[in-house]
Amino acid sequence: MIASKSSSGAQGKGGSTAAGLSELERAAVKERAAELKTQAKRGSGTDQAAADEADVLAKIADMPESDRLLAQRVHAIVAEVAPDLAPKLYYGQPGYARKGKVLCFFRSGQQDKERYSTLGFSVQANLDDASGLWPTSFALTEPTDAAWQDLADLIKKAAG
Repeated sequence: MIASKSSSGAQGKGGSTAAGLSELERAAVKERAAELKTQAKRGSGTDQAAADEADVLAKIADMPESDRLLAQRVHAIVAEVAPDLAPKLYYGQPGYARKGKVLCFFRSGQQDKERYSTLGFSVQANLDDASGLWPTSFALTEPTDAAWQDLADLIKKAAG
């Protein structure tokens, strides 16, 4: 099942408030800083792309089984429908970028201590709708084949 995810209120993940970051959020920021340092050391080119993909695959392999299966399926879909997107870690989770900017990303629900994992889209995604309202993230629990197809269509449109 895929459900649209939204957040409201001043309290964030892990009990943070508008005044500060939770432990989970601080850890994600530290992980992102380490990712940026690693990427800067690697430089650019084919070697960096291969190393970035290896990092993403290693992160997916370390996930608990239910999240790992979801992340593997998302990774396969992105590779199939948007092969020009480059896998890279984004706040310690798998992301898929074009020209260095993450377009979509997977968040492990178990790592985030949430009841579901999430597939999200950044402002780089081509999902704008004339109505002025479009979803930017989806909860992933146990998607049906039809839901996976919807997800593939969204990723393809986002990368369009």
